[in-house]
Amino acid sequence: MVTWHAVTGMALVALGMVLTPGPNMMYLVSRSVTQGRRAGLISLLGVAAGFVVYLLAAVAGIAALFALVPAVYTAVKLAGAGYLGWLAWQALRPGGTSAFDPKPLPPDPARRLFAMGFVTNLLNPKIAILYVSVLPQFVDPDRGSVPLQSLLIGLTQVAVALTVNGLIAVTAGSVASFLGRRPRWLRVQRYVTGTALAGIAVTVAAD
Repeated sequence: MVTWHAVTGMALVALGMVLTPGPNMMYLVSRSVTQGRRAGLISLLGVAAGFVVYLLAAVAGIAALFALVPAVYTAVKLAGAGYLGWLAWQALRPGGTSAFDPKPLPPDPARRLFAMGFVTNLLNPKIAILYVSVLPQFVDPDRGSVPLQSLLIGLTQVAVALTVNGLIAVTAGSVASFLGRRPRWLRVQRYVTGTALAGIAVTVAAD
């Protein structure tokens, strides 16, 4: 029902998007660095739950909903762009911080870690755009059930995203330690991340 071309295409798109700095990456890194790998992995479960919500919405036809009510899509898009812009400012402003050099955070219980990961992913405009605009392009109505195709292609994205984000959560502490011994590299990472986030925010808002 789903072609290998569609699966491979979605996997490559998902890989490119998950490797681009965004809210999910910044939240997972900050939690893993300040509270340990376990906290990062619990947060990742919340992120996974957010993916499930988007996937179910895609299967139910969220793209059709946004097409019928463009104002809803515009509101989601602008809210997400604003959130990305705020994250970019936090990185680029004088005295800004890097995801790999977060301020000390009070330890949060597992329930809050999960909830914050969930909300962070739901507010991630990259994921909203992926499911609303990109996923439907890999669905071919002539090949059978559209909801089932959407489910299978969406699961491909979820598998790629969780694998990469899991590696990020597990290795964040080591990366932070490496950058911490090299202040110049840490500043470069902060400016690169901030610039990338600002670029994505502008692109999302103007699209």
